[in-house]
Amino acid sequence: MKIVLKKTPQNPIIIEGFPGFGLVGTITTEFLLDHLKAEMIGEFHYQELAPIAAVHKGALVNPMAIWYVPQRNIVLLHTILNVKGFEWEIANAISEMAKKMKAKQIIGLEGVATDDLSGEAKAYYYGDKKLEACGASPVKESIIMGVSSALMLRNPKTSCIFASTHSQLPDSKAAAKLIEILDKYLDLNVDYKPLLKQAEEFENKLKTIMQQSQKTVREADKKTMSYLG
Repeated sequence: MKIVLKKTPQNPIIIEGFPGFGLVGTITTEFLLDHLKAEMIGEFHYQELAPIAAVHKGALVNPMAIWYVPQRNIVLLHTILNVKGFEWEIANAISEMAKKMKAKQIIGLEGVATDDLSGEAKAYYYGDKKLEACGASPVKESIIMGVSSALMLRNPKTSCIFASTHSQLPDSKAAAKLIEILDKYLDLNVDYKPLLKQAEEFENKLKTIMQQSQKTVREADKKTMSYLG
């Protein structure tokens, strides 16, 4: 697995959001791609993951790409693929890219399970203590999994922002909380208050794409079994 770039920005902040609990990382990066007018500057090349291409409203959706916001010098990593089992390979590729770019920082976006029934999403952080002034509480005790955890172990410049979520379903409220913290932390000038309506649209899009991709994989597995049988 490797990252192939058409452009190599220098000293950016890298933000990654991969499918995880509540899909909050993916929903958040999807919103940022649209709001910050990002341009695609690269993509992951891999043989480890299933070759799935998604089409949404007649347009091809790159399932695993690198985007850039020149005005903010921010690099966004966005994927709709299930990457379970390949977190180390992805983290290594991101770390190599960060070295080439001389990245200032990597920020991981994740959802975490909560038993809080108040309905209000809460934010937590690991890494840069400035995030506390932005409304996130420090993580004291937790088990972290996924690409972000691999990056935390691989790259000392990694900070993570976590939003509490209640289920495995796409969670727009938790994604909105991540946007709120990022807006304050990076001064993005994002109007996150009406985000919930927009996030629901992204949520429906992602849910449709991921359901279709999972169905495609299941059908492919059935065909393989029939060939073997």
